[in-house]
Amino acid sequence: MHPDKVERDQVHQLTDLPNIGKAMAKDLEQLGISAPKQLCGRDPYELYLALCDLTGQRQDPCVLDVFISITRFADGEPPKAWWHYTAERKTRYRL
Repeated sequence: MHPDKVERDQVHQLTDLPNIGKAMAKDLEQLGISAPKQLCGRDPYELYLALCDLTGQRQDPCVLDVFISITRFADGEPPKAWWHYTAERKTRYRL
């Protein structure tokens, strides 16, 4: 869902999260995440590496940006577009 349309009290399924559509929801489900609350306290980099391992290929680095956005949202930050985190990811993870 586009971050501008997200209402925290209306987030019940994965596609209610900011920046999550059907394809990314399926990726999260592959990781054993079926509900937004399961993202609380999760490390986005660990999620990214787990998805890469699970699929047997390096995922687009923008996937990590999305994981940062949804884990931060799950931990209480306001919803932001995934690209808001690109500079942080490039600095911190060099991907």
